[in-house]
Amino acid sequence: MLGLLATAALATATATPAWHPDTTAAEAFAATRRGTTSFAVRTECGEWGRRQDAHVPSASVLKAMLLVAELRRADVRDRALTTQEKALLSPMIRRSDNDAATRVLGLVGGARLTRDARIWGMRAFQLRSPWGLSQITARDQTRFWLHLDARLPPRHRAYGLTLLRTIVPPQRWGVGRVAPRGWTLHFKGGWGSGTGAVDHQVALLTRGTQRVALAIMTTSQGTHLYGQASLEGIARRLLSGLAATQRVC
Repeated sequence: MLGLLATAALATATATPAWHPDTTAAEAFAATRRGTTSFAVRTECGEWGRRQDAHVPSASVLKAMLLVAELRRADVRDRALTTQEKALLSPMIRRSDNDAATRVLGLVGGARLTRDARIWGMRAFQLRSPWGLSQITARDQTRFWLHLDARLPPRHRAYGLTLLRTIVPPQRWGVGRVAPRGWTLHFKGGWGSGTGAVDHQVALLTRGTQRVALAIMTTSQGTHLYGQASLEGIARRLLSGLAATQRVC
């Protein structure tokens, strides 16, 4: 009897279609917005998107890459972080401090960051000066974020994920407002000093062993508030149905 029940449960799970993002609705919404938009969604079993390989300035999205690169440095990865190191990394991620990011980039080094990006599968990444002009794509960002937790060294994994989970309330717009119930959100935003020139968000959503990576890139939005609304509208449509889904693969 137990064997029959297990077989029936497996058959039911297999028959349930896997979730996938509503790219049609997201594209339709994006077409009504000013400026340009690209996005990518990635799970363990597929990827979807719009203009996924369009190059855009990274703005503060780069800071998540800097966090991982710094925590992976040979003289950092296996020891406790100092108070001074935490005083750089926490504000760099949680409130997007630019001076902290510049200092962390100095510690990591441009060559090391570029090399790490290639290891992470980021084929289009180009470091520029100033660092906010570095070139990224939505596809590359989802490659990086889908297994961001595994990229963090074990000693610092919980710390790094906590930073990306506890972005300060004033910066929790876009996906931060529409993350589905039951899923844990880690994310980072990047914006052009409130001008609307650049408004991006990149994220990892997890529920148990299931995971979804998301990257939304917008440019020439006119104002930062307009860009925030674009990010929220696209994220809401892409993630539609995720709260209720049983499986993403």
